[in-house]
Order: sequence, then C-alpha cells, then structure tokens
Amino acid sequence: MGGKAVIVGRRLWGVALVIGLTVLAPAMGQDLSAIQPQALAWAGVRDLKQADPDLTGSGVRFGVVCRSFTYSADGEPQNDYLPNTRHACFQDAELGFHSSLARPAGTSSHATAICSILFGQDPDGNGAAVGLGSFPYQGVVPQAEGHIYEFWHFVKQHVYRQDRPEVDIASVSFGQPVEAEWTRGIEALIEHKGMVFVASIGNGLNASDPSFYPGAGPNVLGVGVVSSVNAANPATKLSQFALAYPEESSAGPTGDGRCKPDVIAPGNCLVAEEGADRGYDMTGNWSSFSTPVAAGIVGLLMQTARQNPEFGPVLSPEGGSCLLKAIVMNSATKLPYWHKGRLTPDDDHEVPLDYVQGAGMVNAARAHQLLTSGQGKPGDISAAGWDLNLVRQGLEHQQVYRVVVEEPSQKMLTATLVWNRHYGQVYPFKRLSDIDSDLRLEVFAIDTTNPTQPVKLLDYSDSKVDNVEHIYVDLGTLPGYTVYEIVVSHSDLNARPAAPAGERYALAWSIETRQADESLLWYDLNADGIVDDRDLAILKNNSVAGQKSSHAYVIGDITRDGTIDDADVQAVEANLNKKAMWRIDTVAIGSPVADSVLN
Repeated sequence: MGGKAVIVGRRLWGVALVIGLTVLAPAMGQDLSAIQPQALAWAGVRDLKQADPDLTGSGVRFGVVCRSFTYSADGEPQNDYLPNTRHACFQDAELGFHSSLARPAGTSSHATAICSILFGQDPDGNGAAVGLGSFPYQGVVPQAEGHIYEFWHFVKQHVYRQDRPEVDIASVSFGQPVEAEWTRGIEALIEHKGMVFVASIGNGLNASDPSFYPGAGPNVLGVGVVSSVNAANPATKLSQFALAYPEESSAGPTGDGRCKPDVIAPGNCLVAEEGADRGYDMTGNWSSFSTPVAAGIVGLLMQTARQNPEFGPVLSPEGGSCLLKAIVMNSATKLPYWHKGRLTPDDDHEVPLDYVQGAGMVNAARAHQLLTSGQGKPGDISAAGWDLNLVRQGLEHQQVYRVVVEEPSQKMLTATLVWNRHYGQVYPFKRLSDIDSDLRLEVFAIDTTNPTQPVKLLDYSDSKVDNVEHIYVDLGTLPGYTVYEIVVSHSDLNARPAAPAGERYALAWSIETRQADESLLWYDLNADGIVDDRDLAILKNNSVAGQKSSHAYVIGDITRDGTIDDADVQAVEANLNKKAMWRIDTVAIGSPVADSVLN
C-alpha cells in the first residue's frame, strides 16, 4: 500500500455524500424479480446485454477514484475510501486497492454504491430494507478488472507525475466548483496519455453548487443525472425515470461559457449497503451514481473494440478518448425539452448542447450500434459511423463526408465533433490556449442537378469556446434533397494555423427515422405520473422565472416556439388528469390503490 502520503489532503466538495434510505410501501403489480439496478435498463444496458451476453467488461481495466470521507483537524484524509468488499455482490469481483496512507483503510457508502453499480453481481439479491423482494443483481461491467484509488494517492502518483495508471478508463464521482491544478492535470492526462475520464457534473441548484471540476473540464466526459419519477413506492422509483432538472443536475454554462454536462444518465440505483453482507439500498438522484452508469457503458464499448481490431481507433492513445466521447454523445437520447443553450425560438448555432441534458441521455444499445457501424473516411459514407482524423487550416483542407438519404422526409441527422483542449505536461498544467483550435461543424444539402446553386447550408455548430460541436437536424425541413455533406473545418479558414500539423478530431454521425415523442413528461412537469394543477403551477412559475432572467434554464416550452406562454398553458390544460402507466396512488402505507391509466 506504500508509505504515508506527503501531500496533505484538502476537503473536496462531495457530489453525493449520503445514500438515502426510505422505507416505503411495496408496489403492487410490479415485477420485483427484475434485474437490478433497473436504472441500467433505462440507459440501454440491459437491451445491449440481451443482444450480446458476453459484454461484461471482461478485459477492461477500470480505475475508480474515491475520496476519503473523514479528515483530521489539519485536513489530512483518514483513508476511509474503500467499498464494502464483504458484500455478496463483490464476491467474484476482481478488485485492487491503491493508497499511500499508512493508517488502516475504512469503508465508504459512496464508494460501495459506485463500485456495486460497476462491478456488482449477486444472483440472490434482496431489497427488504426498501420494501423490495428478491432479485438478481448485476452491475454494468461485473467482469472488469477494478482498481480503486484513494484520491490523493491518485493525484500524487499519477496526475502530478503525468504517469498514466494501468487502467483503460477512470471514473470520478466528486469534484469542486473551481478549476485546480489537479483537474488541469487530468485534462493533460487525457490529451497526452490517452486516458479516458468520466466524471460527475454536480447536483444542481438544490446543492447550491455550479458545475463541478473535473467533470466541467473540456476534455473529460461530464455526466449529469436523470431523476427518477416522483412515485410513492420504491419499485417504481427504481424502474421509471423522468428528466434532468436543473434543481438536481448541475447546468451549464461553465464559468468560461462552455456547455456542460456532455451527457446525462439515470442516477437512482439500487446498490450494496456499506454495513451489510447482503443488504441493498437506494441511492437517490445524484450525479455520483449516474457517472458509473455512463462510465460502464464506455467500458462496454472498449471491450467491443478490444475484441474487434477494426474498431481499434477508439483505443488509440492519440484521440481515442475523443472518439469514445463523440460516440456516446451522438447516440444519446434527447428527452423532452432538449434544446441548445437558452430558451429561444431558433436553433443556437454557437451553443452546441442543452445546458442540462448535454447531448441527451446515454443509450448503451445505440452507442454500441454506432460503434459497430464502423469507421468512415472523408468521401462517401454510410448512414451511421465515425472517424478519427486530422484537419488543417484552410479551405482546401476541409474534411467532407457525403451521404445519400433516399427518403429524408422522416429522418433526423445527428453529428458530433470532439477534439481536445491543450495543456502543459508539468505542474501546474497550464492551459495552452495559444495552440487551441476552433473547429466548425456544418451540414449541407447538395443538389446534384443544379449547377448554379448546388449547395445549401442546412445547419451548423460553431461555438467560440467549446471543444464540442453538435448538430441535430430534421432533414425533412428542406424537401427535394437526397445528398448531404457533413463538413469539418477550422472556424476561421484564413487564420494563422495554431498547430501547423493540424488538429486531431473525432466525428460521429447517424441518420435515423424521426421518432414520435408522446411522452407524458411534456405535461407532467413534476413527474408524479399525473397531469394536474401542480404542473400548471410549475409552468406558470417557470414562465415568470424565464421572463425575469434571460439566463434562467426553465422547462415548459411545450409548443417549442422559444417561450413559455399561454399556448403552453393550454397544452397542459388539454392533458389534465392523464396518467402514466406506472401511477399508483398510495392511500396509506401498505394500502396502495391502483388506478393506472394509459398515457
């Protein structure tokens, strides 16, 4: 384990410090034998594993960086960072532990929950503590090799030294509201050593905190949280999810104006208890626990790439982290109210992502499908794919990807461009802004029969501060075209090159049939399963908040015209008393009365 750390620990702002235990009435009509955590089903993990049961994380090395939870009077960490390895779900887990502190290590409920979401496996789980019966339990990557690092050991041994640890991916579920030398050091590890980092973004306005670093860093994959529904019984809360709310999931922009999070994931998971050998508990809606869901999905993509050499670029130390980030973001599911930047009637070309949803909710099955669609190079491409490439300054160096869409009227095109910001490799890992690139992503419609006006700009994304560009465009808005070009270039084609060799970028794209969005969550704003006066009150309050501040992030633009107004109120009123399928009104503990109605 090594000797005592020479670096004095400092207190970090924890993303989720306590796992809430709520004893509620058992649900009626629920399948309590369903595999837990059911949040993974919502994120597409169960569908993916049903299609390929061998996707277990085998061969992937996971690093989980865990903070000590108690500190001495002088701020030194007390080494209580470990998961409860006595728990049955870790019986077959391959876990190693890394700390520089001499004192005996203690356990942490936080680490126990995170590691069970990733590595847990228990065929005989029991959730009596939260009113559930028996169930099989399986984390995202139960056969991965797990390395659990005490935070300051990780910083001293790997971040400050820029010495890549022997892991493929690292997950971090805590942070602080300001950038620091260690968060910049993580950015440098990503850029120079090819590390893949997935980190939590924070817990929203209720936690009184902005977006957390390192999750708010430009090169990290930052993860927000999709909240579970507001139901009375635990089986429903663990299996049904709603939206990402700014009250519970930290929102962008960051202090320097960038979009965060990059994606969101379900956070309320059933997890192993710290103080028990077999017990399970509910986490609640915290980004600490959505982060291992997203990180595990990245791990499944890495396993796929290890087994298939043609997908090898996602494992490349030169840009593989960007490619994984692009694939996960591009395959994410847009939830109700997704829009770029602030609430406006027009597409925001300078803000690439939604300030709360990012690119959307992670979808493991779609991400895997996108990865296995294969690499496409500039020139003719298929309807889905990805590329890892270089772009240099100048009009002649644009990278152009051309695709034919035979029936575009019902199709959506999604494209995501990712590249790294640059950092020094020695402490304090200064940002090298003078060699950063500003890239641009465009989609053109091509009329091959019209030589006078052969090209029409359909959409573009050109942020001046982000190192992500994202397009989500309806091809049916411009009828008569079947040929499209996705173009990657420098934003200012005539500017002096920051890096003459060019900027390495990752691009992912997909063209899919537009899905009808009939979610009740357009009207059920508090996610309690019924549209009623409480939802109208929330809508009206959000309308006032939006009028008072142009910087407020509010939901309620049902008509999608850029404002919350009478038309939106009328839309809610037209749907009053509609209920979700899962809705069960509990008259008293132990006496649930089912009155479920179809949406």
